[in-house]
Amino acid sequence: MTRVRPAGELKAEVHAPAVIVGAGACGLGAAIFLRDLACETWVLERDAVARGSTALSSGFIPAAATAAQRALGIEDSIEMFAQDIQAKAAGMAAAHLVKAYTQAIVPALDHLQHEHGFEWEILDGFLYPGHRRRRMHTLAQRQGQALIDRLLQRAQALEATVVTNAQVVDLYLDEQQHVRGVGVLRPDQQVETIGCDALLLACNGYGGDRDLVRQHLGAMQDALFAGHQGNDGSAVKWGQAMGAAVADMGAYQGHGSWAVPQGILLTWAIMVEGGVQLNQQGLRFHDETHGYSEAAAAVVAQTDALAWCVFDDPILKLAGSFPDFVSLQNTGGVVMAQDIDALAGRIGCASETLAHTLNWPLESSDNFGRKFKRRLQAPFYAVKVTGALFHTQGGLDIDAHCRVRRSEGTCLPNLWAAGGAARGVSGPEVSGYLSGNGLLSALAGAWIAAHEIAQYLGGQHA
Repeated sequence: MTRVRPAGELKAEVHAPAVIVGAGACGLGAAIFLRDLACETWVLERDAVARGSTALSSGFIPAAATAAQRALGIEDSIEMFAQDIQAKAAGMAAAHLVKAYTQAIVPALDHLQHEHGFEWEILDGFLYPGHRRRRMHTLAQRQGQALIDRLLQRAQALEATVVTNAQVVDLYLDEQQHVRGVGVLRPDQQVETIGCDALLLACNGYGGDRDLVRQHLGAMQDALFAGHQGNDGSAVKWGQAMGAAVADMGAYQGHGSWAVPQGILLTWAIMVEGGVQLNQQGLRFHDETHGYSEAAAAVVAQTDALAWCVFDDPILKLAGSFPDFVSLQNTGGVVMAQDIDALAGRIGCASETLAHTLNWPLESSDNFGRKFKRRLQAPFYAVKVTGALFHTQGGLDIDAHCRVRRSEGTCLPNLWAAGGAARGVSGPEVSGYLSGNGLLSALAGAWIAAHEIAQYLGGQHA
């Protein structure tokens, strides 16, 4: 239920200078930055607790030239990071946002580190496909929920008002298209109204709206949706009702290794380090090193939308450093096979087919363009997976200041969007998703939007 209503109908019960819709990484990050800029801020979250898509992620944030990187002697640059984003997106990512986000994520993460005690670690041991440097920033827990918990704790410590069980259903617009307030559905089914001077849409995308998925993401229309149920397309629908443009609606972050039936994300580091995906016939069907997002559609296209991730002992050791993988092991999702015949029995395929599949050529490209440095050795490990849709990467069109743009290119006067509510930096297709683009857009967008809103409200600059 999303409605745009005339401001004349607004009977605001309270007023907040800055209102943020959504308490994910973007919304809570923006709340922290706005409070640091001395702006009174309300965050409205539809769920009983702050989670969002961030809590379902691994919590890895890519950034180049940060203090955390420099402390480890990692040579990286904003320019190289921007090039990697565009290379993955075949040059089709929104250039103005690539530049703005790769620049803004540096002060955003450094500020959280130096001013709020976020102890960033740089993920070591492997590179996600498309990244030329180690630039994944994470908290020690390596989980998105830990990131959300830390952001929420800081936002509340700074006295940002965070209201849960508060689903925004109405936006109130005056004749000049200023957002003057919001209507909030509460647990008693009453709609409360809050006036505002500036609004940031930090709610997520439209992956949970099956009609929009069918319209824009045909290859994933029947795929499992493993994202947050709050991804109902509200931001897109509100924006379009106000004449806003949308962009890159065909882009999304999928994942080709959603363990079934456990419903746990299997780290793609397994594929990067030499693991493979096999269908139920015991055959490989794509180049696993291209990325986990585009792998989702490849897996969904297999029989019963199922595949097996297969790896061996050296890879098992690396995977064990990821908490989600440990959880998967504890629930019986990782099966061991002592030899080819046992693995074939697990998968349900012919041993001869499987033996031929695993005897791939070394140091030369295979039929899918992948080069292997070694072959997997028994014992083998396998996880049954499907391809899943996690979150969309298209949304409201925004400028480099995160202001929402109308179809003719002008901006709505006091409406900002970032994170999953807005277009990202993955271009128009799934193949453009570079690992971490979602949280990059969320926290870089939060930094930019917060400073723009503070300026709009006459607040103090950092």
